[in-house]
Amino acid sequence: MALAPDPMGVALRRGLTHAGLFLGLLLLWETSARLGWLNPLFYPRPSDILLSFGRIYVTQGNVWYHLYVSLGLVFTGFLAGSILGVALGSLVGLNPTVRRFLQPYVIVLEATPRIALAPLMIAALGFGAPSKIAIIMLVCFFAPFINTLSGVINVNEEKLELFRALGASKWQILRKLVLPDAVPVIMAGERLALTAALSGVLVAEFIQRDKGIGSLILTYTRNLNMASAFACIFTLTIVGFLIFKGMEWLDRRIAYWNHDADMARVSARRKARWEAR
Repeated sequence: MALAPDPMGVALRRGLTHAGLFLGLLLLWETSARLGWLNPLFYPRPSDILLSFGRIYVTQGNVWYHLYVSLGLVFTGFLAGSILGVALGSLVGLNPTVRRFLQPYVIVLEATPRIALAPLMIAALGFGAPSKIAIIMLVCFFAPFINTLSGVINVNEEKLELFRALGASKWQILRKLVLPDAVPVIMAGERLALTAALSGVLVAEFIQRDKGIGSLILTYTRNLNMASAFACIFTLTIVGFLIFKGMEWLDRRIAYWNHDADMARVSARRKARWEAR
């Protein structure tokens, strides 16, 4: 009889494989730079980038303020875009008349490049945080809107007919059927929106160039300090990865019924709570 694979062992092997591939790429990069195959002006050695991490985070410590500013803009713009996207997606999905008239304008807005709208945001709101947040909000809006709209429209028809047959009100249908069915799809859109917010803050900071991690990257690039610029870029990569994993964790906590293991965990906890009464 074959033994079931150990989940911890499988996860450990996968982790070691990814670590090995990553270290292999770094070694290839370092060797190519030392042998002169890569221009060090544009592709600094990983060892130099590692030293720059220590410099900008420990010795100089100048990256912390800019990272704090950028993350504050990211989460503020994401929150504003998510609220607008989910609210408008729910309204458009539940009302066919509104959907018929409003949806084309939303699609046209999404088809317009954000960088083309950025000067308009600055002209309307001025330089500073408000125009940056508006740019990030536009970047974050569409994924929650489309996913919410899709989740609301594609509700299970058999369940919907059952709710109507039982005399459920529109509020009860929305709260007990439509939203629980749509939550997994909405959370997928939220994951995309939050990771896209990092791109939005870079666009905003590249244009205004006053503060934030994007302006710091431009400063290092203009000074040909490419090792520090790469350190800032890799910082955003790490932050984006952590944000995505955090949203996955939040998804498993909110839409637990969409994951078998989490559903079993919540059911066991509720059963134990019920038996303890």
